[in-house]
Formats: sequence, C-alpha cells, structure tokens
Amino acid sequence: MYYDFFGFREPPFSIAPDPRYLYLSERHKEALAHLMYGVDGQGGFIIITGEVGTGKTTISRCFIENVPSHVDIALILNPKLSARELLSSICDELGIQHPAGASIKRMIDLINTNLLDAHAAGRHKVLMIDEAQNLSAEVLEQLRLLTNLETAEKKLLQIVLLGQPELQDILAQNQLRQLSQRVTARYHLHALERSELPAYLRYRLSVAGQRSDLFTAGAVKALYRRSGGVPRLINLISDRALLGAYSQGEQSVDAHHVKSAAKEVLGPGMNPRGLRETKTRLGVMTLLATVTACLVVLAALFGNDVISTGDEFFFKAGTGPVEQSVAAEAVNSEEAPEETPDISTDATPEPETSELANGIEENDLSFDLATDSVPLADAFQSLFGVWGINYQPRLNPIACEFAETESLSCLYKTGNWRSMMLLNHPVILSLVGGDGEKTYVTLITLAGDVATIASRNGPREVAIEQLEQHWLGEYTLLWRMPPYMTQASEIEGVMGKQLWLSSQLMQVIRPLSSGWQEQERVEAMTLDDQVRWYQQHKGLKPDGIAGAMTLIQISNDLNPGRPRLIPNGGEG
Repeated sequence: MYYDFFGFREPPFSIAPDPRYLYLSERHKEALAHLMYGVDGQGGFIIITGEVGTGKTTISRCFIENVPSHVDIALILNPKLSARELLSSICDELGIQHPAGASIKRMIDLINTNLLDAHAAGRHKVLMIDEAQNLSAEVLEQLRLLTNLETAEKKLLQIVLLGQPELQDILAQNQLRQLSQRVTARYHLHALERSELPAYLRYRLSVAGQRSDLFTAGAVKALYRRSGGVPRLINLISDRALLGAYSQGEQSVDAHHVKSAAKEVLGPGMNPRGLRETKTRLGVMTLLATVTACLVVLAALFGNDVISTGDEFFFKAGTGPVEQSVAAEAVNSEEAPEETPDISTDATPEPETSELANGIEENDLSFDLATDSVPLADAFQSLFGVWGINYQPRLNPIACEFAETESLSCLYKTGNWRSMMLLNHPVILSLVGGDGEKTYVTLITLAGDVATIASRNGPREVAIEQLEQHWLGEYTLLWRMPPYMTQASEIEGVMGKQLWLSSQLMQVIRPLSSGWQEQERVEAMTLDDQVRWYQQHKGLKPDGIAGAMTLIQISNDLNPGRPRLIPNGGEG
C-alpha cells in the first residue's frame, strides 16, 4: 500500500484501539484522571461517556495497560446480556469457577468470596463494561447490588461504565436513581478541537515512523470540517487521503485529497457535524463532576494516593509487571508554559554552544536504542543517583512512593525541549523503538546539541538529534517538595503552605523587581497576587495557584545547588 511510499513502519491511522496511538488531548487526560482516581477509590461507579469514535475504548485500553500491579480488571465487551449471563461473564473474567446453570444468588456469593479473598491479599478488583448504553435497567440494578459487597472500611468492587451519551439519559431514569446516587465520578468525552488536530496528526504520524508534516494547512482545515473532530472519522478519512496522494504520486496530502476521501468514507447523507455534541449539553455537569472527583486527588501518566494542589492532579500508578512496577506520577499541570505543548519535539534546545561538541566525530555522539536505553527501574535508579540518593528498585518497587520518603515528588509531562528546559531538572525520557515498545534513558544535562545520558558504563554524551528519533515528548522528573507538602496534618499543611510561600516569594521579589517602587508594590499584594506576579515573570500561566511548575521555579531560583538539566543557565 502507501506505507513504504511515505516511510511508515505501520499504518498510522488504523481504527484499532492501540494505546500507543492514543493522543492525550486535555479531555482525554481528564477522562484518564477519572479512571485512575477510581482505581483506589471507595467503590461505586465511574461513568465515562462520549460520542461514537471519540476514543472511549482506546482510553480504556490505555488505562488497563497502566493500572497498578495490585489491580485486577474484569472487562466486559458485550453487555447485551441478562443479569444471569452478566454475572456468569464476571465470574469468568475474575477466574471464578461456577457450575453451569448456577443461580444468581450462588454466583453473587462466589463473587463476594472472591472479592473478600482479594481484599485480604491486598488486591483491588475493577469491573469495566464497554458499550454500557446497551445494558438493560434490570442488569444495571444487578450491578448496583454488586456494589453492596463491602467490608467495614470500603466497597470491594469498583465499576466503570463506558458508553455513548444516551447512557446518561438511561441513568437519569427514576427507577435507577439509587444507582445514579452511587456514581462517584462522571466525565463526557468531547471531540477534538480545531486547534488540536495538527498535533493529533503529527503524533500518529510520529508513532508510525514519519516525523514530517504530510498534511497541508488546507488539508487540516478540510479534514476538521468533514470529520467534526471525531478521532475515528479523522483516522478513516486520513487513511483514505494518504492512499489518494500515493496513487497520484504526491508526497503530501492536500485539501482535494481530503475532500475526495471524505466522500468515499462518509458516503451520501452523512453529516459529520451532527456527530459533534454541543458544548452545553453536559458542560456544567461535567465541570462540576471533574472538580468534585479530582479535588480528592495527580500524578502519572503512572501506589495510588491522589493529591490535589491547585488544578494539578497527582495519582501514583504502577506500570507493568511487579518486577518493573516503577511508577511515575501523572501530572495534569495547570501551569504549563503559555505556548501550547508541542509533542513533535521539533524545537531543539538553544542554550550555549557546547565546547564538548567541537572536534568530536559524529560517531562519538551516536545513540543506540538497543544498548543505551534501559528499563524504567534502572532509569529511576540513575535519576535518584543524580540527586545523591541510593534507590534500590527491588526493595522499593514503586519509585514515586520511595521519592516521597526523600521529600521528593515525581512529575510526568508531555511536551518539547523548551518545556523541559523551563523545568531545568534531569529527566527520564520515554523512548519508542521500531517495534513500538517503550524503553527509557536518563538525561542528566543538556549543552548545545549534545546531551549527557546515564549509561551502563557511566555518563556519556550523545547527539540530541539521535534521541529525537525515538522520543515522542514524554518525560519524568524529580523535584523537591516544600516542607508543607510533607506535613501529616491537613490544617498544618494549609497554614504551612501560606507561611512557606510568603517567605520564599519575599526572597525572589527583590531580584526580579525592576526597582524599589515595584518591590514595595508587590510586597503589599495578597499572596495570590504575588504568585501571579511571579508566574508572569517566569512565563507560566498566571492563575495564582502554586502548583508543581511554580514550586519548581521557586526552588530553582533559591537553591542553585540542586540538580540542573542546564548547569550554567537555562530558563528559570
């Protein structure tokens, strides 16, 4: 087909729910945050809805791949079942032996016993049901009864329902009001915004092995108009448009390719605009549900404690098997730089030119993914080593839990070199090989076009352009938490936060002020306004919330001896 012509390793716009191709828009990040919050919640229901093709199933696959190692998922894909058939399917998914024709009571007893045994063993059970809008009222009521299974401390089963928008209407029925009252989090997944489409296309092309912008501006505009921002339609039309460009021997996709492809894919009479849900239908309910659910919470992209600082949500989640259950806290930061994060990594850092690069053969700076990258546990071991901390993964399999014992916290982000330089801390880069598998490398310093990484034989220098061939924008760093974040008492924490912030800001106001008049004016401000003033000076979103990005910048200003990505400079 067209794959070799454009230099793809695999089809970039397959509609299969491959988690590697999940582009995390702000809505997708929030949906994942709701799921991660529910993993270690107190039971009940989590409801994720969205129009056809908006990515619900792909999000669920990504969630399943990243749940902590102590979580067991029972996934039901065909919910058009009777109550008895559903219980039998749940038993099958949980590995519960049950006789053929067992009664509903018998299967509930078996499930209850299994959940109690799992709880005693430190396991957590989550039941996920896709296409949940097809569940009957009888089956939904049976699911509600399953959430009655509990100990004195917590519910034993968390239930996640994923479905189309009509699921919300079904749950609003009077006969299901008891179930609706047990919903701890709701989220409605909207289509992509127009401004997100270029990054979405760029991301999928990068995963497939092509880093060029194959779609012209006119093609992007036509694609959004005809897809309505629905990811599945974007994929179908894009795939057909690439085929059209290939058949004409053209190296890029133009608007006429998209228009022709849309006619073939959509057919007559299909209006993609009708697929886009209005902003107001569930907007207010979604916002309130998001705030309510996530304020109990960040980080991970990733344990399971959830902390909230401002608009940032930290949730710790182990990834992979137990022997490599080293997790990064996923951050949905409120203080990303003013520019929209660009995961294309086209923006190569521009600090001072490295003297080390002068006169060095290109081969001396080569990077071999197979030999130079390491498992996540080893990458964290090197990252802790930069901070002067001896980390032993076998004794502490959850890296970010261990970090808290050292008054550190993990920050997971998706961005480019500029966003990384703004934070100016050593990082773990998530790299993707030709087979799509993730591997990792610890980036210690940056200097010009040269990066110093941790290797099995000690630090070595590599060309940044070589790392860019495998890096799609994901990175994790450690940062020093302020004292108030390590306090056990919530009341002491709030008071401690105000005192600490005030004292730290007073130290940075003088050097950042343009003169004594501005200094006096800023010192007379409220604490929130001082935070906004500082954020403006640092190029952060001036929202007055001292989240991770702001705290890291303050730490960089006042603690020059802490590990720096750019030792003799950098942004902040």
